[in-house]
Amino acid sequence: MPTDIIMPQMGESIVEGTITKWLKKPGDKVQRDEPLFEISTDKVDAEIPAPASGVLQEIKIAEGTTVGVNTVVGTIAVDGEAAAPAKSSAATAPAKQPAKSSAELAEQKPSALPVVPAVGAPPAQHAGESDEETRSSPLVRKIAREHGISLSQISGTGLGGRITKQDILSFIENQASASASLSRPAPAGTVTPAAAPSRTAAPTPAPAPYPGDLVPMTNMRKLIAKHMIESRRTSAHVHCMYEVDFTRIVNLRNKQKAGFEQRHGVRLTFMPFFVRAAIIGLQQWPIINATIEGENIRYHRNINVGIAVALDWGLIVPVLKNAGDLNFLGLQRGITDLGERARAKKLKPEEVEGSTFTVTNPGQFGAVFGLPIINQPNAAIMGVGGITKMPLVITDKDGNDSIAIRSVVHLTLGYDHRLIDGAVADQFMAQVKKNLENWNEDVG
Repeated sequence: MPTDIIMPQMGESIVEGTITKWLKKPGDKVQRDEPLFEISTDKVDAEIPAPASGVLQEIKIAEGTTVGVNTVVGTIAVDGEAAAPAKSSAATAPAKQPAKSSAELAEQKPSALPVVPAVGAPPAQHAGESDEETRSSPLVRKIAREHGISLSQISGTGLGGRITKQDILSFIENQASASASLSRPAPAGTVTPAAAPSRTAAPTPAPAPYPGDLVPMTNMRKLIAKHMIESRRTSAHVHCMYEVDFTRIVNLRNKQKAGFEQRHGVRLTFMPFFVRAAIIGLQQWPIINATIEGENIRYHRNINVGIAVALDWGLIVPVLKNAGDLNFLGLQRGITDLGERARAKKLKPEEVEGSTFTVTNPGQFGAVFGLPIINQPNAAIMGVGGITKMPLVITDKDGNDSIAIRSVVHLTLGYDHRLIDGAVADQFMAQVKKNLENWNEDVG
């Protein structure tokens, strides 16, 4: 008996979802828990795994359609059963829909299909299997066998050099590009030779829109636009900026990063330094961690830090809950985990709710500083600029001045002037600056 594929409920308050993309087409083989289709809700975009192994028998709900939770959107013929032909999907969609879906699937960027390997699920190892194979999932090895690829040719980007699905799909795409030079004006439905046999092969990247094209907004872009306008209309935005001598932390990270990753299995980044410095300031000025509720002020017991994550398809702000209770290592692990799962569309709705303060990092793309819009219902957001070397006047303990080349970062605080006075905002940022310039905490 076929297994129904249902629209999941991604949170108590979520009653519907939009199918943005099918990752398989009728007749394709699927493995249980393998990403099957993508959905978008008013909270998160997510990949939905297959409920069973078998063959995708029918797609009942076409891409771009919004349906209620628990709706049957397709069926899987389990192993040993005969699968219905691919034309079954045409019964519930316009006549041209199958061709359109196929073209759209072929055009999607490989980056929209990231998968984070499950920790603690060791791959089956056969006699003579290489070290490269032990650092990959069964799905990755299956794709490699289908395309005659040796995993020793691929550099893994996962934890400890693990080869992810994205790594092998990118490798296949690069091979296809080398053998058949694809130009931008290629027909929308063109599929590379490597991608033709199976949906597990890398799809052709979608060409950028031509000037003058009218392209509909994605669901995420619509929500971002809505939230930004609402924030501007709600809060009285004011910004202040501070220049921070970041040299001590840059030197500390350069010294510690190799050993830190070996000990803890996670990269040492700059973000937990900024978050920790902000937490110390929030503990001293709790009004910046507060929220306006009508004509009242809600002072939050916990510090829940939203960390803005830039995605290829938009922006999302996962929340590090109870960040004030975490040590430095806990902050680094939490930030890394949220960022990886945000890019892999693995976040749960509750993980993007409940922030009390937000940190965003436009500096990663080279910005000197930014003037971010407040993430409602927060009262403040801190923007982290790029870290650059520049000459600074240094005053020693005897009051003598000298000029030195230092690593400098510019921090901005966007705050709601309805709740936070300028003097308080400046005191808070002065404390953040002091925490960073005089860093003395053990990073683990």
